[in-house]
Amino acid sequence: MTVAGLLPMVAQGFYDIKVTNDAGQEVSLGDYRGQVLLIVNTATRCGFTPQYEELEALYEKYHAAGLEILDFPCNQFGQQAPGTISEIHQFCTANFNIQFPQFDKIDVNGPNASPLFTFLKAQQGFGGFDSADERGKFMDQMLRRQDADYDKKADIKWNFTKFLVSRDGRVVRRFEPTDKMSNVEMAIEAELNPVVGAIMARRSVRKYLDRPVEHEKLMTLARCAINAPSGMNAQPWLVRVVEDQKLINDVTEVYKKANAEQVKRDADFKNMFRNAPNLICVCTPAKGGGQLDAGLLGENVMLAAHALGLGTCCLGGPVRFLKSNADARFFLERLDIPADYELNYIIAVGYPDEQPEARQRDASKVKFIK
Repeated sequence: MTVAGLLPMVAQGFYDIKVTNDAGQEVSLGDYRGQVLLIVNTATRCGFTPQYEELEALYEKYHAAGLEILDFPCNQFGQQAPGTISEIHQFCTANFNIQFPQFDKIDVNGPNASPLFTFLKAQQGFGGFDSADERGKFMDQMLRRQDADYDKKADIKWNFTKFLVSRDGRVVRRFEPTDKMSNVEMAIEAELNPVVGAIMARRSVRKYLDRPVEHEKLMTLARCAINAPSGMNAQPWLVRVVEDQKLINDVTEVYKKANAEQVKRDADFKNMFRNAPNLICVCTPAKGGGQLDAGLLGENVMLAAHALGLGTCCLGGPVRFLKSNADARFFLERLDIPADYELNYIIAVGYPDEQPEARQRDASKVKFIK
C-alpha cells in the first residue's frame, strides 16, 4: 500500500513545525490551528505561475470561512523562482495582487528540504498525474525521461504542488500542479463544511474530566439521537440518558469486585464506563432487528457531542457485564427497559481530558465504480 493510501493524523507533529515568513521571522504552524490550510510550493517564472490568480480567487472566496493559503517559493525546478523573497513578493503583489501570506524561499526535496515539506510528503505521497490531461501527459513524459521510476517516490515533482490540511492538522489531500483547480476547490469546500469537519475530527475519548455534562446538552444529544434516519420511520430504539452519578458509582463497585485485578492495574480507574460522568444507553427489540437504525442513532449522538465540545466512546464490554452479572441487575432495572427490549450498547459522554490521535484509515478499501 502506498503512503497515499493511508490517512493518519499526526496533528501534534504538524503544529510543532516552524517556518520563516517573508520578513525573516519564525512562525509556528500552531498559529494556524483550527484553520483549513492549502500549502503550495510556487515559482514566478513557471508555466503554472498563472495559478497565482486562481489561488488568490480561492483565498478571497473562502478566507472568511477559515481557509488560509501558505505560499513557499522554491527554486529547485528549472530555477524558475529566482531572486530574493522580497523581489518575489513584489512580483506577486504587482501581477496577481495576492493577499495570502508568503514565506521565505525553501527547498522541498533533497538534503536541505524544509521540515514542513518533508512532513507533507510523508503523509501524502505522489499519486500520479492525470493521464487524461495533456499537461499531465507532458509532465509524466518529461519526468520519466529523467528518471524511469520517478513516480515511485514521494518527492515534489514540480512547482505548484498543493497540500490540503484539515482544521485539526491532518494532511488530507495532495494535488499535483496539473490537477484542476475546480477539484482543489471542491476539496476545500468539503473541509470547510462544519459537518465534514466534525466527522473527520471526532475521536473516541477514554479519559474525561470530573465534570458532569449539563442537562441541556444531554437533551440536545437526545434530540439528535431520535432524529437519526430510520427505515419506514419505525424508530426501533429506546434511549436512556443516565445522569445519576450514584447509580454509576454503585454499579462500578460491583464491577470492581468482579474485576479486582484489572481495576488494580488501571491507576486512573474511576468507573466502569471509561470514567465518563454520563451515559447514553441504546436499546433495541429483544427479538432482534433495529440494529442498523440504532447504529445510525449512535453516530448522530457522537457527532453532535463532538460539535458541542464533548467526547464520546461507544462501549460494548459494560453491556456484557451488566447482562451477565446478577449483582448488577439493579442498574438495568433502573433504566426501566420494557421486557420486549434489551440494552444494545452504551455511549460514554463527558468533557474530554485527552486529544487522541486517529488511527490509520485504509483508503484502499474504497473503490469508485464508474
